[in-house]
Amino acid sequence: MGLFESSEKFEEMLAGFFRQLAETPAIADKLLASKLIIRFSYSDPDVVLLIDCSGDSLEIRTGDTDTKATVDMSMSADIAHKFWFGKVNLMAALTRKQMVAKGPIPKILKLLPAIKPSYAMYPKYLDENGYGEYNIY
Repeated sequence: MGLFESSEKFEEMLAGFFRQLAETPAIADKLLASKLIIRFSYSDPDVVLLIDCSGDSLEIRTGDTDTKATVDMSMSADIAHKFWFGKVNLMAALTRKQMVAKGPIPKILKLLPAIKPSYAMYPKYLDENGYGEYNIY
């Protein structure tokens, strides 16, 4: 069993963080410029989050398995959690199959500089939103 005891808790926590990123212009503007639709499928626990960057504002949708995604990313919830702390190298994780990406990987890699500020935001978000017990990295 992973760090997260329920799908609901992990979904609530990560979707909230993604919504905060969507409200951060320095990050959101660069994501919107990509026009990507990214589906994250997490395991242990099972959660699906879709980040739609194709419109005028970022949309975060939970459980959306119907929208056609440009990129599908699969990983465990624990790997995703470590990633947002800046503790997982995307290329290494893809090589080791800790993360599996389907779609234009170069476009995903181009987003890394845009989301770099989020690594500092994540622990603060956890503490400020009642998820301090997960602030472990």
